[in-house]
Amino acid sequence: MSTDAERLTPKPTDRIVLHEVETDLVVDVRTPVADGVVALSLVHPEGRELPAWTPGAHIDLVLGESLVRQYSLCSSPTEPGQWRIGVLLDPESRGGSQFIHDNLQPGSVVRARGPRNHFPLVSAPRYQFIAGGIGVTPIVPMIESAVANGADWGLLYGGRRRESMAFVDELAAHDDRVHIAPEDEHGMLDLAAVLASPREDTLVYCCGPEPLLAAVEGFCSEWPEGSLHVERFAAKALDGGPSSDALESFDVVCQRSGITITVSAGQSILEAIQEAGIGVLASCGEGVCGTCECSVIEGQPDHRDSVLSDSEKEAGEFMMICVSRSRSEQLVLDL
Repeated sequence: MSTDAERLTPKPTDRIVLHEVETDLVVDVRTPVADGVVALSLVHPEGRELPAWTPGAHIDLVLGESLVRQYSLCSSPTEPGQWRIGVLLDPESRGGSQFIHDNLQPGSVVRARGPRNHFPLVSAPRYQFIAGGIGVTPIVPMIESAVANGADWGLLYGGRRRESMAFVDELAAHDDRVHIAPEDEHGMLDLAAVLASPREDTLVYCCGPEPLLAAVEGFCSEWPEGSLHVERFAAKALDGGPSSDALESFDVVCQRSGITITVSAGQSILEAIQEAGIGVLASCGEGVCGTCECSVIEGQPDHRDSVLSDSEKEAGEFMMICVSRSRSEQLVLDL
């Protein structure tokens, strides 16, 4: 008989496969939802339904030739006519959030592709959600799903100021299940209050800035394996640096294309593949967004991404080719 922890732990092969599209969408509604945060509802220009998605999914917005950004969907998965995203105007914006805040108004057309999900909500009897700042966006539809499935849940939501925290009014409707804790009112989030005692019936979902994720990972180190699920804004530093088993140069066999290429030292798999003329979707180049994920048919990847879980990395069935390398002389990829 399996334990609760085993039942709650996703298998490496349990992938959320969504039907992806690339299409122009229209901004239907633009709503300020906090200081510096706008919510955009995107619809098809001809009123068609958009592809189905699951909580934790995100889409790419193609804002320019070399300006592609990822945003979590925070509408309801039961509303197929729109995709809602929340966008924080980052004071250190590299162009994406500034472009959206300055240019996307009701009626604006924007290219979108997706959805894809690397942060899926695994079935469980209980959830502890933890969000920091704009990291609340993927949590919003997760809460809706938890409610619909009759699961127990709680949310600990922090930010610098209440006025800067998105969807506060929407979440407050859940009363005492939601604990909103702005830093200027309560100080740092009291993670010990919800994570100090490991529970076998609970999955922890966290999204937010790296210091929050690191703190949550520390608290969850004694929890059953597979309890914690996180989504990052930026790449996580590799513990101890890249693997010493990684090869400087290796061959990649693109099975469907019938092409074999050599990846040299200092060159990414993605760069080598693109130079060979093989079209591959990619975006962040940092191993965070999951756009360039490829299936591994043979070989041993050296994983350097911040998307796959430890169990998925150990299984070696998928890899992010923008940052990861190889421990074997040859990798065979489904490309």
